Amino acid sequence: MSVPVSAQRWRRDFPGELSQASAARRFTTALLEGCPQLDDVLLAVDELVVNALRHTKSGQPGGTFTVEITRWDGAVVVAVTDEGAPSEPAVADADDDAESGRGLRTVSLMSAGWGWFGNDRSRTVTALFGAALREAA
Repeated sequence: MSVPVSAQRWRRDFPGELSQASAARRFTTALLEGCPQLDDVLLAVDELVVNALRHTKSGQPGGTFTVEITRWDGAVVVAVTDEGAPSEPAVADADDDAESGRGLRTVSLMSAGWGWFGNDRSRTVTALFGAALREAA
């Protein structure tokens, strides 16, 4: 999939603090007001940001993360870039009574697709939303 040059793109850096998850949701809401996929996109932003803070160096003192939103023709891409970790993001099967571990599975089920690239110094996790994208997947 290629993003057209006419796509709207916004990017913001946040301090690596759990309280910034709500700031990232507000940032996304302001950009995508009226977007039919807004609820799904907000849930994905929250899951990806919380994962960055819990599982990467972004959640350590002085850490940061970046949220980038791209929008065009009914499609939305959300990308969260963190400061990396030795582990790789993966969809996992959580036990029924587990209090966490369902975030990427939820993102994978709600989105047209998701993926990641990076290493232990920087990593970006991306989710794609939109009816046309879902049909093409």
